Amino acid sequence: MSTQPVSDLASTDQAAVASLPSRVSARVVIAGAVGSVVEYFDFGVYGYVATILATQFFAAGDSTSALLSTLAAFAVAFVLRPVGGLIFSHFGDRYGRKNTLGATVLMMSAASGLIGVLPTYAAIGVGASVLLVLARCLQGIAAGGELGGAIAFVAEHSPAGKRGLLCSMTQTGALAGVLLASICVALLNQFLSKESMTQWGWRVPFLVAIPVGLFGLWIRTELSEATSFKILEKTQGVEAAPFVELFRSHLPALLKSIGLSVLLFSLYYIAYVYVNIHLQRVVGLSSKLAFWSTTVTLAVSVLCMPLFGTLSDRIGRKPVFVFASLAAAIAAAPCFILMNDGGMTAVAMQLILGVIESALMGVAFSTFAELFPTRVRYTGIALGFNIGGVVAGGSAPFICTWLVGALGSSIAPSYFLCFTALVTLLSALTLKETAGSALTI
Repeated sequence: MSTQPVSDLASTDQAAVASLPSRVSARVVIAGAVGSVVEYFDFGVYGYVATILATQFFAAGDSTSALLSTLAAFAVAFVLRPVGGLIFSHFGDRYGRKNTLGATVLMMSAASGLIGVLPTYAAIGVGASVLLVLARCLQGIAAGGELGGAIAFVAEHSPAGKRGLLCSMTQTGALAGVLLASICVALLNQFLSKESMTQWGWRVPFLVAIPVGLFGLWIRTELSEATSFKILEKTQGVEAAPFVELFRSHLPALLKSIGLSVLLFSLYYIAYVYVNIHLQRVVGLSSKLAFWSTTVTLAVSVLCMPLFGTLSDRIGRKPVFVFASLAAAIAAAPCFILMNDGGMTAVAMQLILGVIESALMGVAFSTFAELFPTRVRYTGIALGFNIGGVVAGGSAPFICTWLVGALGSSIAPSYFLCFTALVTLLSALTLKETAGSALTI
């Protein structure tokens, strides 16, 4: 590994060089967000048409077993996210973010398109089930490598004083993807008959991911690496084994990122996924009102997220994280209690939870980027974020549903939410304030 400076620029103080960007191209922001749009659009579509997929890809007869098999295929993607994070982050920290991110968005859109053209169980039997699971595996691996690289890429191109705002735009793409999926499926249900939707309409949203992915590939390959990564290559050289270096020298930062991710994931899947189920099964709202409540919550959260990112640039990352964690812990039980009133009160409670989650997402990704140096930034973010997802993400709806049944209480999900809020609060209290600081190499 070379440590000799090779140019005047490379001999400059590294921290100062890393903070050189004074403005950022809109193309960089779009490139960071487009992968999240594809990823969460697909995850959202899969959830919204899960009952149809159950009839198309698994044996007829027991509808419950078929649905559980479909949801199990959904869960496989979460289990494989850390694997994808390790694979893609290795290449991203060794060879650069740009080309690696091109590969993740291409792989995600290809896997989504594959689902859109798969033969059904009626055509090839169990082979259809196997192919669906394989496509989900590919999506999970690609998704695991997507966000960590996108955050590192945008953060390394961002001015220090606007890093919170610009990194929040990456995750805005995630909520925008879910919202787009919701609108797309709603429109198909509106204009297609139930028979047409079951026969071929469900394929349309998956195929939509292909042109979006190709757009993402084009916009990402047209960009250049950030100055900080170029300086790393010229002065110190990149890490041969970023994963080993992460555990050897940056384990405390990794543990913090996992702790900060726990509430981020649990509240995401409670506010935007589980509450929709809760409003229908426990509170007794119509599926139509529950659906529109979730859609409004997503829309408001998308609009609020850049505001929280900007707030973190003004007052710091730590205060926003601490406030959001406390708000989640304090509001959890009252929100679930008041949901029982139904109507617009229930909608308002979901909205409150969604805005708290928006605050967490608005501050999280700039914080993660600032926890790790350039040499292991992609790996650190990808691993910490994805481990948090496995621990508290995909399992959140299942745990909340189980708690309601086991305890016989409609507010039982708030217990899980409070627990994850305390984990993130303790992690946030250990943070050193990094807002406005130069990224280290």
